[in-house]
Amino acid sequence: MQFHKYQGTGNDFVIIDDRARQFDETDQARIAHLCHRRFGIGADGLMLLRNKEGFDFEMVYFNADGLPSSMCGNGGRCLVAFAKFLGVIQDQAHFLAVDGPHDARVEPDGTVRLRMIDVNAPVEAEVGEEGDVFLHTGSPHHVHFLDAEEHPTLAEFDVYGTGHDIRYDQAYDPAGTNVNFVEIPADPAHPWPVRTYERGVENETFSCGTGVTAVALAASQRGAASPVRLSTPGGELAVSFEPRADGGFKNVWLSGPAVRVFSGQI
Repeated sequence: MQFHKYQGTGNDFVIIDDRARQFDETDQARIAHLCHRRFGIGADGLMLLRNKEGFDFEMVYFNADGLPSSMCGNGGRCLVAFAKFLGVIQDQAHFLAVDGPHDARVEPDGTVRLRMIDVNAPVEAEVGEEGDVFLHTGSPHHVHFLDAEEHPTLAEFDVYGTGHDIRYDQAYDPAGTNVNFVEIPADPAHPWPVRTYERGVENETFSCGTGVTAVALAASQRGAASPVRLSTPGGELAVSFEPRADGGFKNVWLSGPAVRVFSGQI
């Protein structure tokens, strides 16, 4: 089987051109094996690019555990870059994902901009600390802001342990949630440092596109103005948006690099 490896700010994916519909998407063990970093290719998730009437292509996404997933922002941006690599698109894309239609554009410098779904206003989280909020940006996200006097710092924070506990809290049963930890910068115009625990990967990832989108929208209530810059362990992303009268957000765009790493056979 031919595969391609892509990464967006360190969030990495196995991508397969499945326009001929030959990949068995029901084989969870096989997908998990391909994503395994010791015995397979290694990735945070696997994507299939398929034909879809009325769209340039369809995005079919699986988490590293082999199960179908909700929307992946960095994955969507990487699949757009892959579609351009195949010649399926030129610089603009209109594709279908699990959360509905998306538009995207590949800029001359290789940056991929992806339009996300409209998002409702953040709500107070049922678990975690005071001030924690929950948003659904195509995937569910719990957001915790670290105060300046909070210790340890984000760099020292137990993202795995705390993220795991919140992800599996009964308040988020049965599907669970992704969990983001954010350091509030002294100047809201500076990048907002973010670390994310992702369900399905069940660990911290270098970056999460729907996660930084959730953080940017939540940060807008703390002085951040569109576009919000966000710094992840894997690099920098940006999120632009327009507020709605009901407190929600529209015209939400996620921007950042999407890089082809290598191709091969397995």
